[in-house]
Amino acid sequence: MGPPIPTDQVAQVSPADRAFLEDLEHRSFVYFWEQADHGTGLVLDRARLDGGRAKGPSRDIASTAATGFGLTAICIGAERGWVTKQEAADRVRATLRFFADRADQQHGWFYHWMDVSSGERKWDSETSSIDTAFLLAGVLTAAQYFASDSEIPKLAAEIYNRVDFQWMLNGDPLLLSHGWVRGKGFLKYRWDTFCELAVLYVLAIGSPTHPIPPESWYAWSRPFYQYGNYQFISGGPLFTHQYSHAWIDFRSRRDQGFLDFFLNSVNATRANRQYSLSLSLPNTFGPDIWGITASDGPKGYRVYGEIKTFEPVDGTVAPAASAGSLMFTPEISIPALKAIREHYGDRVFGRYGFVDGYNPTLQWFDTDVVGIDVGITLLSAENLLTGSVWRWFMANEQAARAMQLIGFSEPPGKPRAKEVKKSVPRKKKPRSAVAKRAAAE
Repeated sequence: MGPPIPTDQVAQVSPADRAFLEDLEHRSFVYFWEQADHGTGLVLDRARLDGGRAKGPSRDIASTAATGFGLTAICIGAERGWVTKQEAADRVRATLRFFADRADQQHGWFYHWMDVSSGERKWDSETSSIDTAFLLAGVLTAAQYFASDSEIPKLAAEIYNRVDFQWMLNGDPLLLSHGWVRGKGFLKYRWDTFCELAVLYVLAIGSPTHPIPPESWYAWSRPFYQYGNYQFISGGPLFTHQYSHAWIDFRSRRDQGFLDFFLNSVNATRANRQYSLSLSLPNTFGPDIWGITASDGPKGYRVYGEIKTFEPVDGTVAPAASAGSLMFTPEISIPALKAIREHYGDRVFGRYGFVDGYNPTLQWFDTDVVGIDVGITLLSAENLLTGSVWRWFMANEQAARAMQLIGFSEPPGKPRAKEVKKSVPRKKKPRSAVAKRAAAE
């Protein structure tokens, strides 16, 4: 899968490209600053490109996952001076107080969808293990960035330590459930196949209060794919190769299965581009424009992917596909984003950056942005330019301990930490593929 990339490598980005990315980052940050409720801190799942509320049933719906991206976005905004550190701390503090004291939760797990102002559970949603994990990633990132604050680290620890990871196993010794629904019980699906699950398992294994066994890391299956010259494990569309990497620094590290997850995502991204360019859609993809993943499409939210089990590609381009991979493949991601903006202008690029999707074949252009896609754009760009999100999240001792318990090699140049009990990969018959990610219509 290629030579390892040094952990301390600084991205070589031209001044013009850096200016483009910093503008994109600022627009993305503004989404999280403007589309969060000041009382709860919850972030809307989606909004209009021009800054207005989304139309229809999504108008007042907040996303727990988007709120995790938002907490991280606030740290980036404060670091870059887009808001003062005091303003940022006040917003983070209010958000953590809501989740610590007022948000409805089950054994520490939060609901997937909530009313943005009241926090009331919406759409009969589940207490979602993966969405709570993305929230926790933001919580712990903020705890490190605001480490000198008298309250934020304590609130973060309270929220994280309350999460009962063992309860979410629902009787399985190793594999976590997708979630629990009031009045119905646990969902039938488990996180048993490679996807965006990495941060969930790292948080669960590193938990100081309710940890699951380190062997859980090796219990989920790793389907092998090849497209053209690119080999990679996968279990979903391109976003599944991006989200956990927004926080976990996998660069130049391998687990006991000898897998370099960073280079795996590089290969998956390059395969995505090659697949896009191979389609007979010359007015949609190429020479620089590429990118398919789960996104809005002409017929609603769809899970597009090069893997045949997902929605066939209909010509919809998702800018977040290339934007979310900026930290992996800047040499193909930056030209794609600049070409999309150049070709389509304000039909695809506005107050909050790029729309969630567009389809030139069908002359359809989205009017919305989606919080999690704005979030992965911002965090991926920041990691490319500074590595700050990686540095903040990985400074949490729970994350470092989980990586060691799993058996990850240390980053190059770092001395081996004091040994802890290591996990041993467990041979296991692969289970069924992961269910599609729930998304708002």
